[in-house]
Amino acid sequence: MNFAVPDSVRPVRDAVHAFMTERVEPAEPVLHEGGPAASAALEELRAQAKKEGLWALGHPRELGGGGLPFLDYVYVNEVQGRSEYGQLALGTYTLQDSLMLHEHASPEQRERFLEPLVRGDISPSFAMTEPGVSSSDPTQITTSAVLDGSEWVINGHKWFTTGASRAAYTTVMCRTEQDAPPHRAFSMIVVPTDTPGYTIVRETPVLGLDGAHCEVRYDNVRVPASSLLGERGQGFVIAQRRLGPGRIFHCMRWLGQAQRAFDLMCVRLHERTAFGQPLAAKQLMRQHVFDSYAEIQSARLLTLHAAEAIDRGSEARVEIGAIKVVGARMLHNVIDRAIQVYGAAGLTPDTPLDRMYRHARAGRIYDGPDEVHIDSVGRRILGEYAAGGSWEFGLR
Repeated sequence: MNFAVPDSVRPVRDAVHAFMTERVEPAEPVLHEGGPAASAALEELRAQAKKEGLWALGHPRELGGGGLPFLDYVYVNEVQGRSEYGQLALGTYTLQDSLMLHEHASPEQRERFLEPLVRGDISPSFAMTEPGVSSSDPTQITTSAVLDGSEWVINGHKWFTTGASRAAYTTVMCRTEQDAPPHRAFSMIVVPTDTPGYTIVRETPVLGLDGAHCEVRYDNVRVPASSLLGERGQGFVIAQRRLGPGRIFHCMRWLGQAQRAFDLMCVRLHERTAFGQPLAAKQLMRQHVFDSYAEIQSARLLTLHAAEAIDRGSEARVEIGAIKVVGARMLHNVIDRAIQVYGAAGLTPDTPLDRMYRHARAGRIYDGPDEVHIDSVGRRILGEYAAGGSWEFGLR
């Protein structure tokens, strides 16, 4: 496998890189502030992306997207990830939900939600996590849905429903089968956010960032029976098929964040002087460069390997679990070193590093904490040996 960007992908990747560095990154101060000015700036970026053919590049072509093959999209996504606003500006924020609806939605759901989702006319949200319930064991989820005639009646309490405050609908994972085995007891139901009984309690600040991670209560929320996404009792299957690609999408974008932090660090090492020399001349400072290079390159190769496995049709659970842990740790470490090089300035909003650092720390928790992925990967590999096989790296 060639780990350099293929010639066939290079033009679109270069175009996305230019869009990110010349337009999205300079707009970040306005976007951070929120309000009407931020909304107007984001809409202008989205309009430019559509005009220049950079909109929704990873979405299937039959849905109105760019139709980039999965492996090609890795190379583009690592550039798009340079800014937290890249997904929103380039129309890929909805990709996980679009793929989920594309596979499981009814014709009515496709028309009402999927098509406008890809156009960017509406935003989605996804509700699985609950306060007071360990997300590493989702069989404990307590939100329930009971079929009452032609309607589902939903009651429960969710949080970290990202984007719910601006979403047209939420896909809710809830218990629908009382006597079924745990992994067959849950279903997915699509709930418009303007449905009576759907109440946003608050947007939960995360490490001081207001990222629209919403806490939501469902009090006798009634939706038609046709709001079921896929089949009854298939909630876990749908969730896994959504979260698997979602985890590697995170890892792709983390590479872009790491690249940006690495660039900032290396430039700072040449610009800043101490004791009569640029910091770049200091041996301990060069170690920051070495360690960051090694971690970024290792994480990038693991990410590309996982993407290649998915591209071949594999579920790639070991590969995805490993890169989710390694990628999140890498991102945290690289940004941390960049902050160290910047000194006091790195602790302030004068550079993007302070926000990047807080987002990076959250990466070790969402979509499954490190400990769950580490345990899963170890168990799967040991299972190969227990079955009389082995884990031959050169053949994987």
